[in-house]
Amino acid sequence: MKQPFPFSAIVGQAEMKRAMILTAIDPSIGGVLVFGDRGTGKSTAVRALAALLPPIKAVKGCPVNSETAALCPDWAAVSSKATHSIPTPVVDLPLGASEDRVTGALDIEKALTKGEKAFQPGLLAQANRGYLYIDEVNLLEDHIVDLLLDVAQSGENVIEREGLSIRHAARFVLVGSGNPEEGELRPQLLDRFGLSVDVASPTDINERVEVIKRRDAYDNDHAAFMLRWQAEDAALQDKILKARKALKKLKTPDKSLHDVAELCVKLGSDGLRGELTLLKAARAYAAYRADTALTRSHIKDVAALALRHRLRRDPLDEAGSGTRVSRIVEDVLGA
Repeated sequence: MKQPFPFSAIVGQAEMKRAMILTAIDPSIGGVLVFGDRGTGKSTAVRALAALLPPIKAVKGCPVNSETAALCPDWAAVSSKATHSIPTPVVDLPLGASEDRVTGALDIEKALTKGEKAFQPGLLAQANRGYLYIDEVNLLEDHIVDLLLDVAQSGENVIEREGLSIRHAARFVLVGSGNPEEGELRPQLLDRFGLSVDVASPTDINERVEVIKRRDAYDNDHAAFMLRWQAEDAALQDKILKARKALKKLKTPDKSLHDVAELCVKLGSDGLRGELTLLKAARAYAAYRADTALTRSHIKDVAALALRHRLRRDPLDEAGSGTRVSRIVEDVLGA
């Protein structure tokens, strides 16, 4: 099986890569929404980042990738306590997936052949402790959106039907992509994404040529290409792992909390989710930079990622949301 495209080899798209890295450092940030043109490396970046991360330890045969046998749900009937290393899960949620396919349902085969009520896990179980990727997320059916909102809030998937009462952990980094011209995302789901990125096809000729060269090398000289980028990916993995540890010791001055709150008030961000997400993203970025304390510089560098999708519409302001955030950031935090 061919390895995913190396994360370090992705050309350009610096903001998208930064957002992905921040959620790898602190998954509680809440996932990434990537809106823009097709063919800009959105799904490639998700799979590349998951492949970059170290394997996770999981109980053999556990359908929800539990780290220990005690965490594996009773309904799974896993007899072994042995663990093994598996790649960080990346699960695609296709647009036409039924609710049963997403949440899990009665195992029809066992019901018919053995007369037993058994649970067949769904995509949410497979994605636990990994990534759930949704292409064209803005075209999802409303009942699937509602379901994802519940699970994203609780970190648990609960199924109550057909005589079954099942629950299991469902904690994952949600990554959604789509084209805004094909429909808007429901505000409730939009708010659940921690970070938002706008991507576009590169217009620089040299950059486009480099994309073509690297993709061609990946397809036609795979082993050599992977070897070429192995060191860069290893170095990036090391930075992420060090940042995870440093995050616990990072100092957060009261002044930084004041800056975060003032920024969100000036932008008219609804609720407090914006402040909390901005703070987490800025702290993750500071840890990634190997800094020991949060500063205005860190907040400024991630403000657009955390806030651009939380702004109220202003029909009198034709500037894009990213531009509006940058304008307010400059006003509040200085150039």
